[in-house]
Amino acid sequence: MQDLTPSILLLKRFPKGWQIVSKTATQLASQQDKTQLKSAMNKRVLFITSSADHHGGSSLPTGVSFSELVEAYEVFIDAGYQVDVVSTQGGKLPLAYINTSNKKHKKFIYNQDFMYLLANTLAPEQVDASQYLAVHYVGGGNAMYQVAENKTLQAIAMAVYEQNNGIVSSVCHGTAGIVNLKLSNGEYLVTGRKVSGYPTAFEKTDAAYYQQFPFDIENTIKQRGGKFSYGERNQSYIQIDGRIITGTNYQSSKAVALAMVEMMNKM
Repeated sequence: MQDLTPSILLLKRFPKGWQIVSKTATQLASQQDKTQLKSAMNKRVLFITSSADHHGGSSLPTGVSFSELVEAYEVFIDAGYQVDVVSTQGGKLPLAYINTSNKKHKKFIYNQDFMYLLANTLAPEQVDASQYLAVHYVGGGNAMYQVAENKTLQAIAMAVYEQNNGIVSSVCHGTAGIVNLKLSNGEYLVTGRKVSGYPTAFEKTDAAYYQQFPFDIENTIKQRGGKFSYGERNQSYIQIDGRIITGTNYQSSKAVALAMVEMMNKM
């Protein structure tokens, strides 16, 4: 008779790769155990990011906001959620606004698991949308490029929202990524919904970087029928409208993530 006793393998990543550090035999899981395992597997959040490292076709450098990454990541990990990162091209993320004098930034710069995640992001084609309770669009100037028009990322986000009954969230310029999302009935996701993001009033509209933007976040949300609002400069401000959770700026990252965890814990 075939031995159906499974084994639990504990893996650890070393400089030369992953290695088995322990192996434990277990009995077949009960139905309750299987349910719990399935629940644990689905406690996953997908960060959606851009691979763009310059503003448009210019030589102006840009990247993903490091603050927005670490603030949200810490909340999700502390709450027991797994975080995966997808970028428009996969691989290494271009990073921006790293402050080595900031204690939290320094903490995560030396966090090998976190930095490995950012250096080995998934390509859109590698993502299985059925595994996620939420997608989270991370900002930084480069979020204005490559994300909103990516059809595969659009499909992933809407599968999480409509098929998984999950959350779509964004922060700051990350809100640019949700402007083209459409429901299965053809309506824009943001139509009639309260949405926040980086407003036109906070942009330097005469600056070279802004001239490269393919669209303006606030105006586009309004054109799609969304109800755009934002808070004070450098202050946290979020909007929660059903399973759409959005924030004005990088200072809103933690509050958005906390609101997401509260909602996901009830799912």
